[in-house]
Amino acid sequence: MIIKTEQNEIQDYLKDASNTMGYCDVVVYPENTNDVVSILIQANTEKDKVTVCGNRTGLAGGSVPTGGIVLSTEKMNRILEINEEEKFAIVESGVLLSDFLKILKTKKLYYPPDPTELNCFLGGTVATNASGSKTFKYGPTRTFVIGIEIVLPTGDVLVLERGQNFAQKFELSILTANGKNIELIIPLVKSLPTKNTAGYFCKENMDVIDLFIGSEGTLGILTKLKLKLLPAPQMVLSAVIFFNSEDDGLNFIEESRNESYVSRKNKLQFSIDALALEFFDKYALNFLRDDFPNIPDDANSAVWFEQEVGEVSNNQITDLWISLIEKHHGDLSNSWIAMNENDKLKFVEFRHRISTKVNEFISVRNFRKLGTDFAVPDKELKNFYYQLKNDVIKAELDYVIYGHFGNSHIHLNMLPKNSEEFETAKKLYNNMCLSAINAGGTFAAEHGVGKNKRRYCLICMERKLLMRCGE
Repeated sequence: MIIKTEQNEIQDYLKDASNTMGYCDVVVYPENTNDVVSILIQANTEKDKVTVCGNRTGLAGGSVPTGGIVLSTEKMNRILEINEEEKFAIVESGVLLSDFLKILKTKKLYYPPDPTELNCFLGGTVATNASGSKTFKYGPTRTFVIGIEIVLPTGDVLVLERGQNFAQKFELSILTANGKNIELIIPLVKSLPTKNTAGYFCKENMDVIDLFIGSEGTLGILTKLKLKLLPAPQMVLSAVIFFNSEDDGLNFIEESRNESYVSRKNKLQFSIDALALEFFDKYALNFLRDDFPNIPDDANSAVWFEQEVGEVSNNQITDLWISLIEKHHGDLSNSWIAMNENDKLKFVEFRHRISTKVNEFISVRNFRKLGTDFAVPDKELKNFYYQLKNDVIKAELDYVIYGHFGNSHIHLNMLPKNSEEFETAKKLYNNMCLSAINAGGTFAAEHGVGKNKRRYCLICMERKLLMRCGE
């Protein structure tokens, strides 16, 4: 096990992708579960803080230390098993998502959870119940976690399999690997009709494993994961459609989303059923023009959609999408339709590049990222979008808006140019978080609470609106 104490060697472990900064005394690199156990037992005995970190791609400060020990999972990076017949994988928590997906592709297998940052560790995605564009169809990471090994702060180890241990109403009993029994009372909390990663998952008769998924390292350190896999889709229809107005783009999203819901409810195979519905406002498009100069000059919004199709259904489903695009005045002549695998990868890069560019903008100016992670009920999306937009325009701040609008999930990123604008943006961000809560939504749809958003969890508790993770 490697241990580093020299400050010049551990600087990379003192911040995350949001540019939140921290400090610590030592970074340790366990290589297996027994190493993690020994670290936590010693830290527990000596009352040392422990902050667990993956690849530090988070945006909420969760992996940023405030003293004590940083425990990095990067040496625990083995893929232990890929079972092609039963379609599951067993991995250590430090496996890179990008590496995992590449290996699965060679085996014609599919793991849908796809956070925008593919350089995250799989353990981090489970700890935060991460989601991404495909969450619109497949749900968040929780849906694909069928087993975990986790080390509690005491050093006790839990091995949990989905479907084997349930709460009895609101009473939970957990047996550790060494035979210790832990009894818990599950609080009665409010469930939201949106994506949400704020608070622990709490539900009557819940599966024990769900308590730990999305707990952001506060209940223990994940060491091994058992993940459900799917057969790779035959084909994926992928397109970026440009609109001359924001309203047309938003209306296209709304109808596409509603048709997808109907298709799933009625199990329709030859109809619109989007895999992803991603929105970009005109400022996000302008922000991307240097990298993608073929963005039409008059585009005021864009939607990237994908749908899984088969050889038989491809033409019929494509025609349905074209009709819907024309109905909402999409600019078909200048839009991008994927003709091959390289085109699809370019569209993924188009979606991921906006997040990267925002992070670069903030990092160069040495500010902490002020990007919203709001999800609201579907019926509130359009009004809430314009409310946010009007608020930031009134504050005279530069911004971009994009996000997983199929899930009514908005990323508005403010781009302050100086310290004065940053202070204005901080105040506005606070008010926006409260607006999201008041709209019946969440301030943390996918990026978690971390250290940066704890106060909003407290606000929800005070209002008896404490929310559960990952719905």
